[in-house]
Amino acid sequence: MDHFLYRDGALFAEDVPISEIAAAVGTPFYVYSTATLLRHFKLFDDALEGTDHLVCYAMKAASNQAILKTLAQAGAGMDVVSGGEYLRAKAAGVPGDKIVFSGVGKTADEIRTALTGGIRQFNVESEPEMEVINAVALELGVIAPITVRVNPDVDAKTHAKIATGKSENKFGIPISRASEVYARAASLPGLEVIGIDVHIGSQLTELEPFELAYNKVAELTERLRAEGHNIRRLDLGGGLGIPYNRSNDAPPLPVEYGAMIQKTLGHLGCEIEIEPGRLIAGNAGLMVSKVIYVKSGEDRDFLILDGAMNDLIRPAMYEAHHDIVAVQEPEPGVERQPYDIVGPVCETGDTFAKQRNMPPLAPGDLVAFRSAGAYGAVMSSEYNTRPLIPEVLVNGDQFAVIRERPSFDEIINRDTIPEWL
Repeated sequence: MDHFLYRDGALFAEDVPISEIAAAVGTPFYVYSTATLLRHFKLFDDALEGTDHLVCYAMKAASNQAILKTLAQAGAGMDVVSGGEYLRAKAAGVPGDKIVFSGVGKTADEIRTALTGGIRQFNVESEPEMEVINAVALELGVIAPITVRVNPDVDAKTHAKIATGKSENKFGIPISRASEVYARAASLPGLEVIGIDVHIGSQLTELEPFELAYNKVAELTERLRAEGHNIRRLDLGGGLGIPYNRSNDAPPLPVEYGAMIQKTLGHLGCEIEIEPGRLIAGNAGLMVSKVIYVKSGEDRDFLILDGAMNDLIRPAMYEAHHDIVAVQEPEPGVERQPYDIVGPVCETGDTFAKQRNMPPLAPGDLVAFRSAGAYGAVMSSEYNTRPLIPEVLVNGDQFAVIRERPSFDEIINRDTIPEWL
């Protein structure tokens, strides 16, 4: 469920007409719903009720500080994967003891920043990283809390580019080597081993892969405890999918996911961390774009929009589906026709959808890409010297621009011409 609904034939974000925002900020733009963000966070928090837990929002999904502050005020922790994300979370007012640092390539400088500013834990991905964290912690005279990310070799049954839990993926250590790696961690004086981390992928639409992985984590927890390690926290990652195509079956609900966690891991008495990103932010955001031209080709018609692949790269990068709707609701029974929906960038890959049935549209009409709140604005670029598009946050009948569109002068003036030119 989201809070983007038609009223009297017009698409609204909560209590604000989309057309009103378009008139104020221009197109294209991203718009997020506060009510949807909070509702989806609460679904996860409620799903783990009765269990010692923390829901850490995976901020790589959408990292505007206004979004982070909204979720932090509701009680969320943050999962970060870079020093920049760590500093962004801190700037949004998130305390260090609610920030988890993941990622395979943490640098010594990033580790130093987090240890200085406060950190809940590092999710360690390799033995060389473990040695660097130990060295930096000793240099600073502190103890670094860590979990070790294990790779359970489970097929997440998702897109190959977002699967992370198979043996050929770059993430974590093989679960078969866990005893050896944990023994090494325990011997390093700058580290405190507190738990286990696992994350098998993103946009999972079934619970079975999670269950297979979590059963392996349960077995590993008991084995490591028998070997003398105080395993008291399990970081289970994120990855629960959202219904990008609303005509298909919906993925499992957070309450079903929570019940499965309780069934597989509840007997261990561990604190549970989960790191949802997409399911919190995905359906909380739209990208709104305007039709520039309607073009007739030899065997197909094209809707050419002012939004492009640099603004929303998921269809080009992942062959991802987004429902695309007219901001002005079509009349009941209106005849639809197939269009290729494309942007203006000089790439054939700048295609959002092929042969998508749409109501009649004309230049100047607005369309909205649903489920664009996650991995939309954060993955955008200025390719073709196209400015990053505004982000807007709605709260009831109010809206605010939370990222401005830069001017062409601001973009161009970032370049520096060498003196020899």
